[in-house]
Amino acid sequence: MMIETERLILRPFREGNATLKKNWRKYELTNQDIRNIALQQSAYDCNCTAEDFLKEQNVVTISREHPLARKYLKFPMSCDLVSYGSNIVAQTSPELAPFVQKYIDRYPVEHCFETPNMHVLDELLRPFGQKICFMAEYFLPDVDALRELPCDYELRVLYQQDFASLYLPQWSNALCEKRKQLDVLGVGAYDNGKLIGLAGCSADCEQMYQIGVDVLPEYRRKGIASALTSRLSLEILALGKVPFYCAAWCNIKSVRNAIRSGFRPAWVEITAKSIGYHSCFSGIRISPCPLKRTSLHGKNRNGFALGRRSFSRIRTNPYYGAGYRSCPSIY
Repeated sequence: MMIETERLILRPFREGNATLKKNWRKYELTNQDIRNIALQQSAYDCNCTAEDFLKEQNVVTISREHPLARKYLKFPMSCDLVSYGSNIVAQTSPELAPFVQKYIDRYPVEHCFETPNMHVLDELLRPFGQKICFMAEYFLPDVDALRELPCDYELRVLYQQDFASLYLPQWSNALCEKRKQLDVLGVGAYDNGKLIGLAGCSADCEQMYQIGVDVLPEYRRKGIASALTSRLSLEILALGKVPFYCAAWCNIKSVRNAIRSGFRPAWVEITAKSIGYHSCFSGIRISPCPLKRTSLHGKNRNGFALGRRSFSRIRTNPYYGAGYRSCPSIY
């Protein structure tokens, strides 16, 4: 389902900056074009086909790295669930595949991504030293709603060479210091020459750029974030790329900004990481308990059968990473 963008023709924006219309280089993507590009990107990320996300039945794949996957993803993954609404595509390890398959087939799609059912998944992952770590909703632009929003402050388009002095805590959502080479474009809001808001995008994929935005606390609730996000989205589309926006479900401010800026929910994703990663990421040490043979066979409290497997295979398995030999003491 790869989109041949060269065949698309220019259709000027109904609203927005006149300069952007003039500089709209080759084409404007339709909503269906944008969705198809996102589906293909998710296929690269999940080791499947774009059509797999449109099936009624769930799909389980073995996690493998793809050269066109999002650049910040780490492979192989022990467990990653993605849904565009119709079903769930799960990438996982060979050992976890039957357990993950049973989990996603047991509950309706939407309930697999929420508690209390996610606690069941956590119990399945724990013997492998894994826990659910990231939960996010992803947004794509609606070209019928997207337009440049007004701003009371000066907006400037910024490029990679302009970011050198901006890798500071207050701009940590807009820019990523660890991946400076991917920060390719931005829009800044200025108050008498002072940078007060910044939206940046990273070239995380060949055809999709991810947007992040920051506004100084004293300038918030003035429409600056949505003005920056909408303007940057138009700049990205003018390059023939698809902007996308990620927010945690609980980040109401960020979700509101996405909607106000012309974005709409597209897919959801949850990802497991090793317990050791949790400890490093959160700064909270999880009290470990030894991985016992009894935890690897029989049934757990939710009725999922856990088969015997070789300890040496688990210890050397790249899917599980650091922390795989311990599990939290929650019993």
